[in-house]
Amino acid sequence: MTDSRFRDRARYWRTPLLPGADLVTAEYHEHTFAPHWHEAYTIPVIEGGAECFRYRGTQHVAATGSVPVINPGELHTGSRADEEGWRYRVMYVPVDFLHELAGEIAGRAQPLPWFDAEVIHDLDLARRLARAHRLLEADADWRRAAAVPESGASASSASPLAPCADPLAVEGSLLDALSTLLTRYGRTREAALGHGPNDPRVETMKALLAADLATPLRVADLAQAVGLSPFHATRLFTQATGLPPHAWRTQLRLQRALAPLREGATVADVAAASGFTDQSHFTRHFRRMFGVPPGRWQSS
Repeated sequence: MTDSRFRDRARYWRTPLLPGADLVTAEYHEHTFAPHWHEAYTIPVIEGGAECFRYRGTQHVAATGSVPVINPGELHTGSRADEEGWRYRVMYVPVDFLHELAGEIAGRAQPLPWFDAEVIHDLDLARRLARAHRLLEADADWRRAAAVPESGASASSASPLAPCADPLAVEGSLLDALSTLLTRYGRTREAALGHGPNDPRVETMKALLAADLATPLRVADLAQAVGLSPFHATRLFTQATGLPPHAWRTQLRLQRALAPLREGATVADVAAASGFTDQSHFTRHFRRMFGVPPGRWQSS
């Protein structure tokens, strides 16, 4: 009998047609994502199998054809829902991009878009998102091939490659998919969460944790900054973010490590600058969050 399980593999890439975004085409069977968060909107389309994940205190299952959107900064996990594993395409869309698009749709400034925790079951939306992702990926492949001349040829003498698609069509498909998501399912943060801004003491602790990621901190430092005992400061932070301060800081270190990796810095240098004890420590945490080691992420 043929083994129908998916393999663990992921390809990260970028495109100038969606500035600042990371995109991934991946499939997983064995890998389990530890609790983590992203600074962007996570907009996946499940193309095969099923993923289970914990989000906002509830276990969810995203089956083939579903769209399990995760809001920026919100804690979630990820693993296979059955023996098959799962295959998906994901756009990590920058907050500013989606916020501006919401304003363009409404014709006036809008609050920050937010999405409910429930998995979206909308085959039409899934098709639009998957099509946009495929076109963006094909365009990115064409751009990469066009930038690398054939063996033995200079960049100026290499034969020009015809674009795989009209950029207008690619961008049109992207805007169609994201605007459909916003108009059908977009809400505001206050309406979705049912409360106002975060406790300012939590924001103060976040700012202290983020100020210099390579500088060691103690819980007492956070507690002193907000006028609480170490116990109460830790409890307040954990209740607000879903992670204790040290784990939240690790997530931020990983997010901030992406830019220097993208610019070509060595994994060892990035690990040291990000405040990890050594390269293996950095690699272990990076793989748990992004599904691939940092070296492979960087090369893709």
